[in-house]
Amino acid sequence: MLDQEEELFAYELVFYRQGAGSDADTTLVGSVLSGITDGAITRLVRGNRAFMRLPRMLLLEQTDIFAHTPRLGLIIDPIHVRDTAVLQRLQQLALRNCPLLLDLGSTDPNASEPHGALEPLLRLARYVRIDAKKLSADVLAERCKQLYERGLGVIAGNVDDHLTYGHCKNLPFQAIQGRYLLVPQQIEVPVLTPSRLSLLRLMSALQDGNAGPVELGDIIRDDAVLSYKLLGCVNSAYFALPRQLKSIQQAAIFFGVARLRNWIYTMALASTDDRPPELLRTALIRAHMCEKLAHGMSAGQQEMAFMAGLLSLLDTLLCAPMEFVLSHLPLAPEIREALVEDRGPFAPLLSQIYAWEAGNLQTMQMQPQNIRKMAGAYYEATQWADQVFSFAEQRAH
Repeated sequence: MLDQEEELFAYELVFYRQGAGSDADTTLVGSVLSGITDGAITRLVRGNRAFMRLPRMLLLEQTDIFAHTPRLGLIIDPIHVRDTAVLQRLQQLALRNCPLLLDLGSTDPNASEPHGALEPLLRLARYVRIDAKKLSADVLAERCKQLYERGLGVIAGNVDDHLTYGHCKNLPFQAIQGRYLLVPQQIEVPVLTPSRLSLLRLMSALQDGNAGPVELGDIIRDDAVLSYKLLGCVNSAYFALPRQLKSIQQAAIFFGVARLRNWIYTMALASTDDRPPELLRTALIRAHMCEKLAHGMSAGQQEMAFMAGLLSLLDTLLCAPMEFVLSHLPLAPEIREALVEDRGPFAPLLSQIYAWEAGNLQTMQMQPQNIRKMAGAYYEATQWADQVFSFAEQRAH
């Protein structure tokens, strides 16, 4: 969920529920509890605000699992207004200052009084989410204003395209949530700004097949800030190197040209300061996940998988069509096929990642072991992306 300035407002945490029945409920409860108590959720969201649903069984537990995670809030549904036990529990949580988010997505969009019966929940909630896609522009504006004037933080949900986003951005929404950020805008005549052209030139130079350690050093030698950030990142405690690397050439020899080239791409993209940070972070996560999911492939293909993941949002990052952007880059055919034609060895990896991001694992018919593999790759990718960003945001002295 991003605020009107496209800065992070909160995350929504989605737990995968495999199967049905009491066994599935017990497994889900165990997953939620372990994720909270062992600190995995806090590390995953980096201490930012986050919202999640709880199974009824866990919600009615009198032990307050939110006590040690004050920025973790609860998503509640309209159906809770008819459950006396749950309603009493929500009252207790509200008194303990737990952030409650009432999700109105399931209410009838055509109802004349959509919130009347939900008054007990509205009095407890700090935030309310409405489904922006279900409502016309006029009704959306009216509902947002009504809830905002009650002093509630209003969140626009299900904003999956730029038309819906256009209806929301000038309304008093505290946050906007949806996949619009990952979808490129349709632009008739793409224009690349000087900074974006400079980035593409750097990326094109890095694709030179003959570039070795010396050539890589020469390519970014004149970019003191990029060199500073890259060396700071590779010398950080995250990589635990046996000795400090003092030049790009040394780093290329130590890590290998292909890997360091990918990291230069990464650092250059992460330094782009005119796009929402969460969009850049998503590109980094995709890159790392793609490389991990290509584990059974050759080393060269794993490096290309990293590139395919990293560049999968290049059209959105540069505000230009993917084919137009890639025409400026001499990429391997396999990467271009995955990004433009949705085929080749890396297309299935990207499809898995897209399904994971959307929380739509059923459509991929993933087996439990594959889900665990995806979870491990995702968690590791988030930690790596945070590491890269921490250095990308620094300024050279």
